[in-house]
Amino acid sequence: MEILRHVVVFIHLIGFATLFGSWAVQAFGGKREFTRLMNTGMAIAAVAGLILAAPWGIDGSMNYAKIGTKLVILLIIGALLGIGLSKQRKSGGVPPAMFWLVGILTLVNAGIAVLWQ
Repeated sequence: MEILRHVVVFIHLIGFATLFGSWAVQAFGGKREFTRLMNTGMAIAAVAGLILAAPWGIDGSMNYAKIGTKLVILLIIGALLGIGLSKQRKSGGVPPAMFWLVGILTLVNAGIAVLWQ
């Protein structure tokens, strides 16, 4: 069972890497727009994170405050991506504050995962 949990953690990290990597390519490539790959990475990270939040029959207690905080941040990232993609289709660009906030919140979410015990 522990091996399966580690596989899901690995998939969760792939989702995070896809989201943050595609954001970083846009941020440092000069275009600063949202892509479908960002949505894909967010979806992979969200599904794997929800699977990880399920009780796996392991010893120890779940940190529900951490799980809830990470979920709220993920929902905010999802909302920003959805609103930003809609604005991008209509006007051809994403507001800079919205674009940078997605990157910052993605890093904050990863930081919470690693640093919050």
